[in-house]
Amino acid sequence: MKIIALKGQIEVITGLHIGGGDDTMKIGGIDNGVIKDVNTNKPYIPGSSLKGKMRSLLEWHLGLVGIGDGSPFTSKLLDNPIFNDSNKKRFAESLLKVFGDKEGKYGITRCSFGDCKLNKESKDMELSEAKFENVINRQKGTAEHPRQTERVPAGVKFDYDIRIKVLDEDNEEELKNIIQIGLKLIENDYLGGNGSRGYGRVKFSNKEEWEEIKI
Repeated sequence: MKIIALKGQIEVITGLHIGGGDDTMKIGGIDNGVIKDVNTNKPYIPGSSLKGKMRSLLEWHLGLVGIGDGSPFTSKLLDNPIFNDSNKKRFAESLLKVFGDKEGKYGITRCSFGDCKLNKESKDMELSEAKFENVINRQKGTAEHPRQTERVPAGVKFDYDIRIKVLDEDNEEELKNIIQIGLKLIENDYLGGNGSRGYGRVKFSNKEEWEEIKI
């Protein structure tokens, strides 16, 4: 076995919101804050958010969502007629190797997504902006129920670190390809919440320069 890593930066193109789960309401303050490091009070992107978004988009890309019950794709669905296409089946098997298969046929997840900390070039930038959101009354044409959502502004960068365990019997290039396609899918969609309102457009640097982690 060996471990390979893909490292680079995530640049925020449009304001990014990944909620922090703050259940306190501050009068006159932000209603919906972003997640922050408890020690530095600076925003970051949880590895779980990046991993979950990538897997979801890859399953949509492969046409797997419609054959399940809304749960993550598993090997028990590989007998579906859509896998008469051998290339699609091979891609699906690689996806299960990378992200894990709760049925156990392809084992547990091989990938590890680290939390994406603020890039050093962005530490002196403004890291927060308040975006007002409201509901439009259809009859009156007026805005109602205003609230402020916190976002990480465009231009801020975070460092990402994605790692894969490659076993002796694996096709390494196929596993790398899954992650690289996933990054491109996120760039074409969005990361975090409120994507339909224009939030969360991002760009990844260094999408192909893998390195081996020496043990």
